[in-house]
Parts: sequence; structure tokens; C-alpha cells
Amino acid sequence: MLLEIPNILSGEEVLYFRQRLEAAAWTDGRVTAGELSAKAKQNLQIPQDSAECRELGEIILRALGRNPIFNSAALPLRVYPPLFNRYDTGMHFHAHVDNAIRPIPGAGFRIRTDVSSTLFLTDPEEYEGGELVIQDTYGTQSVKLRAGHMVLYPSTSLHRVQKITRGSRWASFFWTQSMVRDDTKRALLYDFDCSIIETRKVLADEHPAVLGLTSTYHNLLRQWAEL
Repeated sequence: MLLEIPNILSGEEVLYFRQRLEAAAWTDGRVTAGELSAKAKQNLQIPQDSAECRELGEIILRALGRNPIFNSAALPLRVYPPLFNRYDTGMHFHAHVDNAIRPIPGAGFRIRTDVSSTLFLTDPEEYEGGELVIQDTYGTQSVKLRAGHMVLYPSTSLHRVQKITRGSRWASFFWTQSMVRDDTKRALLYDFDCSIIETRKVLADEHPAVLGLTSTYHNLLRQWAEL
């Protein structure tokens, strides 16, 4: 499932992020890549242990926690601390698949990467190229969103970032270990949840149809979830 989630960050928050990142020290982005991905990757990142990365990452995690679309679609068990990257003119990231397992620094445990997310911090008119191209079940999707908007997609997807030909593309990226590891099942549960929300707009919560749909949703989640 590939899904756009608008307004994870407000315009004021995006501006604050940009100001903080402007003052940050950027390093070679290959430090967080696997052996094969490092050969395909050309971008910049701020160090994971920097004050800016920790502060801004916490803001994103709080925003995700209160976002109903993210929680319904990703069904998060654990979220990797957000990272930040930058593609200047000439930079790119060739086709790759994200590492399946990632250790969380300082936490003493690892997560399975089920869902990948890119949160855009620059508007499309600020740069040319830089599209996130994802090979999805339904074909190849090209994604270039407004600042503050996020795209969520399966970590199993082959994806790339097109070469920047003008300007600079800034974003945050991270992974989620879902309670439901199978993307098809997550997509079914998300569609089911959306249908329940729409049904509740026209029927009372105590209506048998609402109660039946809700109980079936939770019983499916109970059957498929891994905690």
C-alpha cells in the first residue's frame, strides 16, 4: 500500500525544521546505508546523534502519534528515530530495497522494517528532479509532495530518488515495524477502518452494522497482530 498523508507538519513547523537544519553539520549519507545501497547512494545527512536530529525527530514522532491516518495505515509497534537527508544538484539514490532489520542506536534492540516513510521538507517548486520513484504492486509511482506531507509505502518496495538537476531536496525518512507485517493484510485493515469511519457518519455507534464491522475489524487485528 502506497499512501500520501498530508500535513504531518504545519507550515510553521516546516519553517522551524528548515532553520534548524540550515545550521546543522551535514555529512556523507552513505553512513546509514547497507553494503549494496552505499554504492548507489549520493546524498547528505545530519548525524544521527546530533542535537538537531534528536530534537526534530521527537517532534515528528509526536506528530505521528496523534495522526489517525498513520496509525491506521502503519499499525505501528515501533518507529525508528527519524533521520534527515538532503539531495543537492547532481545527487541521487539509485534503485534499492531498504535493509530488513535495523538496530536502534543506544536502545539495545532491533526493529524489522515493514513500512518506509519519507516526510518532505521542501516544496516541489524549490527543486527539479528528486522524485521518489517506488515500484508498487500496481506499477511505478513517482512521488513529489508539498513540504510537511509524507508518503508511506512497503519497505519491500524497490525505490529510488531521481537525480536533482536544480535546487535542493530536504526530507526526513524512517521506518516502522508494524503490528501486522504483511502489507496486504495491513491494506485490508486500513480499508476496513476507513469503511467503519464512513459507516459511523450515517449510522449510530450502537447500530448492529457498526458493532458488527467494528468487532470483525478487531478480531482480524487480534488474529494477525504480532506483539
